[in-house]
Amino acid sequence: MIQNKGIRKAGIGAVMATILLAGCAAPPPGPIENDPNEALNRKVHAFNKGLDRALLRPASDVYGVVPNPVQRGIGNFAANLDLPGDVLNNLLQNNGPDAANNAGRFVINTVFGLAGILDPASVMGLPHRKTDFGETLHHYGMAEGAYVELPGFGPSTERDTVGLILDFALNPVGKLAEGDDAKIASGAKVLSKLGDRHRYSGTVDSILYDSADSYAQARMLYLQNRRFELGQTGGDAAGAEDGFIDPYEDPYGNE
Repeated sequence: MIQNKGIRKAGIGAVMATILLAGCAAPPPGPIENDPNEALNRKVHAFNKGLDRALLRPASDVYGVVPNPVQRGIGNFAANLDLPGDVLNNLLQNNGPDAANNAGRFVINTVFGLAGILDPASVMGLPHRKTDFGETLHHYGMAEGAYVELPGFGPSTERDTVGLILDFALNPVGKLAEGDDAKIASGAKVLSKLGDRHRYSGTVDSILYDSADSYAQARMLYLQNRRFELGQTGGDAAGAEDGFIDPYEDPYGNE
């Protein structure tokens, strides 16, 4: 127990040190093709593409035969597990309204929605306002950094990669879930991702298998969409304008 507390304190200390070193003002977006490691990234992209062809796409097709209400319930349950982490990031971003919204949503759906399988909170006007540590680091001024393609996860940036690690390390649910609960949570996450892959199969396939350069296409769409999410609609974010909506809806299914 003492060791776990020490690890937790060290993790929180590392987060705060990272935020303080990042600065205070959110930087403008960098060039759309800030990709100094393109050769390596293309190799990772080829691996991800092969993984999708051999495993993810066939598995998502199988999962697609599951009735939609069941898929929706699993997706709701998986999304509910993210809410405590979202609340933590909302607080770090000094965003009280979203923190209250997500906290209320978590309580309502956990208590009255069968641990989040149902979604009464949306009916009550409390939609899921997603965020992550990547956005928190952006809020405190950390630059986007170079483009990165991660094995199994797909498009990212150096900043969002750090954020992803922190999301995994400091998610409150991940710290509380043990044994069978942890297995159920992990299983729900995997099935939710397969559901995303099946739901967006047409657009994902068009990026990975129909475009002349699937790597460049995925990179462009990820950076445009991510910069729009963070309100970075100026600078060199090619194509990212006010009102921009990514038609590919996060092709790798990351949330």
